[in-house]
Amino acid sequence: MDDRPVVLITGASAGLGEEMARQFAALGYDLALCARRIDRLSALAATLTGVRVIVKQLDVTDDDAVFAVFQQFADEFGRIDRVIVNAGLGKGAPLGTGRFDANRATAMVNFVGALAQTEAALQIFRAQGRGHLVLISSMSALRGMRKSMTTYAATKAGVAAIAEGVRSERIPGVDVSVVYPGYIESEMNAHVKQKTKFMVKTDIGVRAMVSAIEKRKVKAYVPAWPWVPIGYAMRVLPLSLVRKVV
Repeated sequence: MDDRPVVLITGASAGLGEEMARQFAALGYDLALCARRIDRLSALAATLTGVRVIVKQLDVTDDDAVFAVFQQFADEFGRIDRVIVNAGLGKGAPLGTGRFDANRATAMVNFVGALAQTEAALQIFRAQGRGHLVLISSMSALRGMRKSMTTYAATKAGVAAIAEGVRSERIPGVDVSVVYPGYIESEMNAHVKQKTKFMVKTDIGVRAMVSAIEKRKVKAYVPAWPWVPIGYAMRVLPLSLVRKVV
């Protein structure tokens, strides 16, 4: 076992997860990467040099597979220092419009999948006596969102609540962070035809995420500008005005 810290990232085959893998590799982390698309993970791993990279296929809605893959990573590396619960799905439709399938899929990946990942990570951290659990939420989690965002926002609010609950438990040796990304270019939002003026490039947005994670911040709105003031506004403004902000 080498002395490099090990970070496990789910949903690492594209978007924010892929870029986090690149940036953590540049910081000298060994990487445990998993996602459904193993071909893309393997292609990513081939570009990461100077660190150890292990990739595994994982569908986070397969509960048994989540526990098995996380433990396999821990066994192969000898430890896991940080787990980033990142895998997510952005499908959705206004409630009552006949697309329960899309909303259910989002709920299963984003919330139930995150719950399984958190359980698996904490089993490892409790056994090790240390670890850093990071859950990726969303600025949309701060208030209820309309139309196709309703279910997505609700799942991300649930993810943030999981993080707060675990942090409240004060498990010895375990740090817990929740990251609320704003508008960051990714595969998930590539279909959006009109880009918001607050949208930032993937590498810039992820750099802010990685910085907050490295500082082990309890809670981080990223990038800080403009999302810290927007986050405050979202929490205190009437819902009628929140609709105009995001």
